[in-house]
Amino acid sequence: MGWIEKNLRKIFDVPRKHFESGGRLEKLGPLFEAIEDVFFFPAEATKNRPLVRDSLDLKRFMSSVLVALIPPLLFGIYNTGYHSRLASEMSTAFIPSFTTGLGTVLPIILVSYAVGLFWELLFAAIRKHPISEGFLVTGLLFPLTLPPTIPLWQVAVGITFGVVIGKEVFGGTGRNLFNPALTARAFVFFAYPAQLSGNAVWVAAKQKAAGAVDAVTGPTPLAVTELQAPFNSIQEILTDQGYTFATLFWGQYPGTIGGTSALCSLLGAGLLILLGIASYRTILGAVAGLLATGFLLNLAASPDTLPWFSVNPFYHLVAGGFAFGAAYMATDPVTAPGTDRAKWIYGFLIGALTVLIRVVNPAFPEGVMLAILFMNMFAPLLEYTEIRLRVKKRIPHV
Repeated sequence: MGWIEKNLRKIFDVPRKHFESGGRLEKLGPLFEAIEDVFFFPAEATKNRPLVRDSLDLKRFMSSVLVALIPPLLFGIYNTGYHSRLASEMSTAFIPSFTTGLGTVLPIILVSYAVGLFWELLFAAIRKHPISEGFLVTGLLFPLTLPPTIPLWQVAVGITFGVVIGKEVFGGTGRNLFNPALTARAFVFFAYPAQLSGNAVWVAAKQKAAGAVDAVTGPTPLAVTELQAPFNSIQEILTDQGYTFATLFWGQYPGTIGGTSALCSLLGAGLLILLGIASYRTILGAVAGLLATGFLLNLAASPDTLPWFSVNPFYHLVAGGFAFGAAYMATDPVTAPGTDRAKWIYGFLIGALTVLIRVVNPAFPEGVMLAILFMNMFAPLLEYTEIRLRVKKRIPHV
């Protein structure tokens, strides 16, 4: 593979002088460095004691997250195409479904990257610093939280809000208070509710006569029980609608592009934990908070309460985008606390809030987005409180 790297290096070395300080394309230097960073990892790594021997820098960090996003991305492409062809009464074989899904999902991802990169480049040129690799993750995370029928102009507006208001106004990568991808998603959610909120899911079906892509809607798994009253048969209602526990776990049902499969999110979370990128404390804390709150609501359930009070708490683990949010959003090292105890509390409260929002407020069946953004706001307080408690314990021993 050495000759590949050698030739790739030549491709970048020849025009480099034009992008360096004093070159005619100096203002595009950050873009040149960002493209180069995609192909080359840093070679420097500390090797001798007593220095920390680790080559994990921001680039490797973000690259690892991108690799972990491959399972929900590939499954989301297939799932989008499968339901599109199913609604269009076409063959649902794997390859045709995947290519159909790719034709729907790829433009959304390209718009997210193109518009977001424009803002990244603009701020990098003004501030005279390199483009942060963090955008590579934000530019992919955001499309995966969207329905496949989202208009492309809304993708552009959403990623603009996420990058500019969610990150750059705070100073850029590492300084933002809220997760940029979730900030973008929340903006689209509230600004254009007809395409993103409510109890319906969208399928990008193709109209046979015109050949145009249209949207077919139906109730989400979280909303289907709201349409049918019996309090003690939630699982039966879900099963009758085709939303068995296994279906929810595998994720083969209409929903957001990357948020339906709990299995794919589990694979991604395992990889991130194994690489030391994501904190298992945050993820397990979120699972514990979700299950504990679900069991408590079971105890409070009665024929007069909303249907999801009585649902088996394990359904909350696999329904909606909880698994995706816990694996990829809640573990964001910038917006989550860094101390161990704060991570447990932070994750626990995300899980608890997710269930409460889902169950108590049917207008927001997807509670995980609001839960993570809400806890992003309190992460610095959790961090501050734990540090103060540690310092208070140490003072008597000084």
